[in-house]
Amino acid sequence: MKNDFFDVLIIGCGITGSLLARELSRYDLNIAALDKENDVGNQTTNANSAIIHSGYDPVPGTLKAKLNVLGNKMYDQLASELDVDFYRIGSLTVALYDEQLPLLEALKERSAQNGVEVQLLTPEQVKEMEPNINPCVKGALYAPTAGIIDPFNLSVHAMENAMDNGVELFLNEEVIDIKYENEIFIVYTKNNQYKAKVVVNAAGNYADKIAEMIEPIDWKITPRKGEYFVLDHFKPALVNKVIFPLPSEKGKGILVSQTTSGNYIVGPSSEEIFDKDDYSTDKPTLDNIRKQASDMVPNIPFNQVIRTFSGLRPTCTRHDFVIESAKSNNHFIILGGIESPGLASSPAIAKYTIDNLIRPILDLKEKESFDPYVKKYIRTNRLTIEERDALIKENSDYGKIICDCEKISLGEIKDALSRNCPPHSVKALKRRTRAGYGKCQGGFCSPRVVLLLAKHYGISPLDVPYDSLESKILLKKIKEDN
Repeated sequence: MKNDFFDVLIIGCGITGSLLARELSRYDLNIAALDKENDVGNQTTNANSAIIHSGYDPVPGTLKAKLNVLGNKMYDQLASELDVDFYRIGSLTVALYDEQLPLLEALKERSAQNGVEVQLLTPEQVKEMEPNINPCVKGALYAPTAGIIDPFNLSVHAMENAMDNGVELFLNEEVIDIKYENEIFIVYTKNNQYKAKVVVNAAGNYADKIAEMIEPIDWKITPRKGEYFVLDHFKPALVNKVIFPLPSEKGKGILVSQTTSGNYIVGPSSEEIFDKDDYSTDKPTLDNIRKQASDMVPNIPFNQVIRTFSGLRPTCTRHDFVIESAKSNNHFIILGGIESPGLASSPAIAKYTIDNLIRPILDLKEKESFDPYVKKYIRTNRLTIEERDALIKENSDYGKIICDCEKISLGEIKDALSRNCPPHSVKALKRRTRAGYGKCQGGFCSPRVVLLLAKHYGISPLDVPYDSLESKILLKKIKEDN
């Protein structure tokens, strides 16, 4: 540990904590970020719909509405600075029955209250935009500012940029207790203790448990599980926009969308659960998703499914984001209940937190040395043949393909390992480079990835984890080296 006393200590390195760390790194402060996982953005940020919502849906006047709209506007610049894929493809919220049309009108009125540009479309206009939509569609609400993003690398690149600007990251540090003594917080983890003037609780589904270490609270988080299908790359386009049903009290509903990688995503379900670590999937839920999605977009090629997964949304009993200081101590700041549209809102949450909760208690002086840009990433599968040939002549590692499905080179993997926020597991490398995200889901490239990680970190392949430190891939050698 380089330092054990900080001006600000952030608990939780999902997208909320990572972007806050990055925004705080603009200032002359000693900042630490802790996470109980073996990587940043490894839970809620790792498993969501990857949609940057326009902001038409949240209840007007809530933090969700305000910060969704502000955050959405920040994404073009943010994605450029952090070298993250982001496309404003727009969204369609569809009505399949005549009786649903008044609900579209109500959503349009809410959009106006939230200051979001939308347009009501006729059935003919919807079918012109989306040839594969249910031909019985009665209309849709079109929100052109909605977008899709790569949420994995958004959190990774945000933390990388924060670390480039001086933030210290500590992984595998599960917080077990917090004390406040002599105007200093002492944060105890299973492995260490950290001291800080200000603590920010951005612990996702565990934000209520962390908050209760300081004082009793009048809210709690009950996760909502969402299960998904991921479909392989295929053409022609299945959908061109993000396709939503009309929202309900459970959320925005089961969507069908492109992803930034060229795959398609279908889901999520929305079921309240009580186990904050239950990421299982089940056939009845997936069958229901399949049926509801097919009602909107018939003939989805579910024979092209390459993966199913689930994510947990930190749903709060307040039905809004909790962004506030503890009642007993304004140096303890809570960012809780950051469920959808939390991803879209996250850059605005970071600025709101600093301006309203941190600036009043700390002297913030901007650093002249702050650099908002990460070093550009080379993606060989997007280069022309001429560009690739020139690159390979300069560095032959970019001509050695490790992942055949996604065409990921050794050079890209070595680049990811050389960064300030490198991968420490097979899953972490997969999220950064897409090695293992293709049709075979790592069936062929995983052995190569394990050996590369082992060589880079100077450890035995037996000690390379899939995800957490306990998730070993290899149990033992079946024969000794000669």
